[in-house]
Amino acid sequence: MKDRLVIFDTTLRDGEQSPGASMTKEEKIRVARQLERMKVDVIEAGFAAASPGDFDAIHAIAEAIKDSTVCSLARANENDIGRAGEAIRPARSGRIHTFIATSPIHMEKKLRMTPDQVVEQAVKAIGWARNYTDNVEFSAEDAGRSELDFLCRIFEQVIKAGATTINVPDTVGYNLPGQFAETIKQLIARVPNSDKVVWSVHCHNDLGLAVANSLAAVLAGARQVECTINGLGERAGNASLEEIVMAVRTRADVFPVETGIDATQIVPASKLVSQITGYPVQPNKAVVGANAFAHESGIHQDGVLKHRETYEIMRAEDVGWAQNKLVLGKHSGRNAFKTRLAELGIELASDEALNAAFARFKELADKKHEIFDEDLQALVSDETVTPEDEHYKLVYSRVCSETGETPQAAVTLTLGGVEHKAGAFGGGPVDATFKAIETVAKSGSELLLYSVNAITTGTDAQGEVTVRLSHGGRIVNGNGADTDIVIASAKAYLNALNKLHSSGDKVKAQGDV
Repeated sequence: MKDRLVIFDTTLRDGEQSPGASMTKEEKIRVARQLERMKVDVIEAGFAAASPGDFDAIHAIAEAIKDSTVCSLARANENDIGRAGEAIRPARSGRIHTFIATSPIHMEKKLRMTPDQVVEQAVKAIGWARNYTDNVEFSAEDAGRSELDFLCRIFEQVIKAGATTINVPDTVGYNLPGQFAETIKQLIARVPNSDKVVWSVHCHNDLGLAVANSLAAVLAGARQVECTINGLGERAGNASLEEIVMAVRTRADVFPVETGIDATQIVPASKLVSQITGYPVQPNKAVVGANAFAHESGIHQDGVLKHRETYEIMRAEDVGWAQNKLVLGKHSGRNAFKTRLAELGIELASDEALNAAFARFKELADKKHEIFDEDLQALVSDETVTPEDEHYKLVYSRVCSETGETPQAAVTLTLGGVEHKAGAFGGGPVDATFKAIETVAKSGSELLLYSVNAITTGTDAQGEVTVRLSHGGRIVNGNGADTDIVIASAKAYLNALNKLHSSGDKVKAQGDV
């Protein structure tokens, strides 16, 4: 029998710390349900002390999720841990994940604490956490640059205090696979009662080695890997869940572990997270990229046609690519629409929201013949925007663009329910539209990113637009989808403006593992 490798997904916490990737409570619940469908062992739902919005989202996920453990991150102080404990209280299985920095540079420059004080605080934190749950994880932030003797010391003490999972993070992505594996081996060998806990790793991708370091650690004895969908996360991101899972599965001859992941849910999870966060997946991304199973070379095509395994070590359908099929058409009824949404894990808040989504589906079905799952995901994303969050709303748009003439746009918007009209010239139809919107909004924001991706194939495909805006130190992503790219762009821009306007957006907490 192989050991179980625990898959700890932190897309909703560390992944959300990517600039502009903040999610609403409803979006977090959608992602959490997909993670549960994929049979992720532990879902780190957020940082409860970061903001009331984060607390509410974790609490809602703890109520909704039945099969996965729901976890909240907390710094090693009583207030953070109390908030985390209250947030996960409704969960069938809850975990508190507390951390404190252990590297010399972090202890001296950031914490301004002595090593003795750090150990003392860590032990106290475990005690506070155990007042809420017996499932307590401890992380030594920046363990990758910490002294081995000190790690042994602090891990011994927190195990005595009742920690059940010990996480060794390469917080800044500094380690190399052989070095990191040796660290894990030494810790397991030297720390008393190391066999009484699950050893975990959390690797960042600053040198492109997060997956390699994580897998090296598994071979050295780690039995939990902390990772994210699409490798999303701060700076260069985290270890990619899909790459970890499929490496262990594909190289079963090497790894003495197995996961409980339903791999057929990997691609749907990837597409959902990409659509919600506005972070597109690069075409050559392993496992979930559009070209991951494509073969352009004639030699490769010939080999695959003769025998698939000549150039493919995984089957596309095993990770969920086979699910990209026609699901509904313009003659489909409301019940079929509702049933398919349920199969995709999409639950709308009310009958009114369902009716609105169904009306939008019918409009879309009149524009394009084939409706795919990705179309439905994009379509219902608009229904998660509550009226109180929709300060800016597009009523009308007209664009004129012809050869030799300067493009011109005219828009009608509502701001807080009051209708405004504006027009503007621009370098192109999208530029003109954005300038017309800004004539009314006067947001003063800076456009950091504009990207367009086709949601499905065909010239009638919906275009999904991502707009990233910055204002006053805040960065938000806006998303919009439509068969008309200019209208999709306007929707995305207004979606971003609404997020900037909303007072309920998450305030990022300082600190990371």
